[in-house]
Amino acid sequence: MSGLWDLTRLQASEEIMMAGETIPAMFWNAVRARGEQVWLREKDLGIWQSWSWTQVGDAVAEVAGGLMSLGLAPQQTASILSNTRVEWILADLAVLSCGGVSNGIYPTDAPEQVHYLCQDSSTRVLFVEDDEQLDKVLQVRGALPLLQKIVVFDMDGLHDLDDAQVISLDALRELGRAHNAAHPDVLQQRVAACRPEDVAILIYTSGTTGRPKGAMHTHGGLVYTVREATRLLPRDASDECMGFLPLCHVAERMAGEYFAIYTGSRVNFVENPDTVPENVREIAPTIFFAVPRVWEKFYSGVTIALQESTRLQQLAYRWALGVGQRVADRVLAGQAVPGALKLRFRLARWLVLDNVRKLIGIHRVRYLLTGAAPVSPELIRWYLSLGIPMLEVWGMTETCGVSTLVPAARIKPGTIGPAVAYNQVRLDPDTGEIQVKGRNVFAGYLNLPEQTAEAFTEDGWLRTGDVGTVDEDGYFRIVDRMKDIIITAGGKNITPSQIENELKFSPYITDAVVIGDGRKYLTAIIMIDQENVEKYAQDNDVPFSNYASLTRAPEIQALIQDVVDEVNTRFARVEQVKKFFLLDTQLDAEDEELTPTMKLKRKLVQTKYAEQIEAMYA
Repeated sequence: MSGLWDLTRLQASEEIMMAGETIPAMFWNAVRARGEQVWLREKDLGIWQSWSWTQVGDAVAEVAGGLMSLGLAPQQTASILSNTRVEWILADLAVLSCGGVSNGIYPTDAPEQVHYLCQDSSTRVLFVEDDEQLDKVLQVRGALPLLQKIVVFDMDGLHDLDDAQVISLDALRELGRAHNAAHPDVLQQRVAACRPEDVAILIYTSGTTGRPKGAMHTHGGLVYTVREATRLLPRDASDECMGFLPLCHVAERMAGEYFAIYTGSRVNFVENPDTVPENVREIAPTIFFAVPRVWEKFYSGVTIALQESTRLQQLAYRWALGVGQRVADRVLAGQAVPGALKLRFRLARWLVLDNVRKLIGIHRVRYLLTGAAPVSPELIRWYLSLGIPMLEVWGMTETCGVSTLVPAARIKPGTIGPAVAYNQVRLDPDTGEIQVKGRNVFAGYLNLPEQTAEAFTEDGWLRTGDVGTVDEDGYFRIVDRMKDIIITAGGKNITPSQIENELKFSPYITDAVVIGDGRKYLTAIIMIDQENVEKYAQDNDVPFSNYASLTRAPEIQALIQDVVDEVNTRFARVEQVKKFFLLDTQLDAEDEELTPTMKLKRKLVQTKYAEQIEAMYA
């Protein structure tokens, strides 16, 4: 990879970094081995606070003792309704240490969704973040007869609450201290009694096509995946990671929490989802996993900042990026980088590219990981031109995260890489569906034996629902979800995600849904990037009074039309978007149109905006 990055710390490792056949066994071994080393960091009143392994262990022991004093029995479920924060990890590890089953609930879920998830999982104890999340539970607890206790992390605004079913986390820890003093050996007995085949966690699917399904993962499957995945993506106690994606999502639970337990890498929690850009620059992570929307936002931020820079700065950026692109092109082609080009690249980094990396906060990163949704190949090339490898991973809730990985030694933008060594991946010869088999595959859907059976082929392969291809090097490429492939009125099969990725590469577009199944031509529903489009409007004297008026302004319509026209040049005529409309409602994670990872729900938006869609075909 000459000249771009150092592969010495990206080589597969055979070392077992932390013993233990269950998650709590691995955690408590880590506490004993690492002691006063810092594991978790969070900001409190603007000051970074550190938690050592010993401090985390003490807190987990107290929470676990409190749960046992409340009567939580092995294999009973406790759920966590909270944003990503230190207390989430304390609660999760405490539940697992008791032999319980830990279930996460998205903090953006509505009360009726909270009710369904608690009811389906038979939740006995529910941890909630604050008064806002507590309000949701109080609305539905009358229909949850199994719910025994609600534990609140942040009691601000609730100190006068008098409710026998509600307790603060501090009060639970106090119960735990008393319980552990009276029964000093019980916690370790519970930890020792956990078996690899026991269900450890529930991760509910997004439910975009119906009720969410609770995917059951065992201790053995989790530990196996953690060990094998970190051999392919090595990290250690010197690495700085960020905790900011939802911990109830398989990606953050595995790559953020459990990988860190195994390897000792530090986890730094962002203050809140809105402060991610500022916190990245403060933390300067060495390993960074995020969903494509985050990478798109960083790219957009640099693009917009460049428009405000001087003419000289713009010229310097174009020259430096051009040098980086030439290096990246050679590396991607497997060609040696000439010495003269290496020297120019070092100069380009010193003059410009390292400053771009610092602007984002990725100047210390060894590698970037992207997953959970398709990413534009051009975005990968852009980061490579900065001198940072971006590795795409593919997997799903049911496969415990990673099933394929693009290796740093041979990056192919537009592919999801070959199958990782710890599972098998194949294509169905008739449908092209990607199918997976391995110890990392889940144990089934909770309470849904028929749907569990439907998820597997007769010979035991998991049906993923993704259609793909595979090349001569074993690199897989996602074509699309089986249910999302468009067949036009003319009988042409079209992959909407490819067109959508190109649209989202624009700094002015956050998301897009391409439509055209059974239609004469393609159209698109587009969600603009509010911050960037507002800035464009202000810089170009475009009048607007609110978000809706911004999307309707002729100048903004023309701006997006220019993007669509440019993207259309990359596709055949039948694959070009003929018309579009802009969503005129400002959406956030609490809106039903978005998944928890901030993607538009294709089926839902097509139904909800059917009238606007039909108008584009009138």
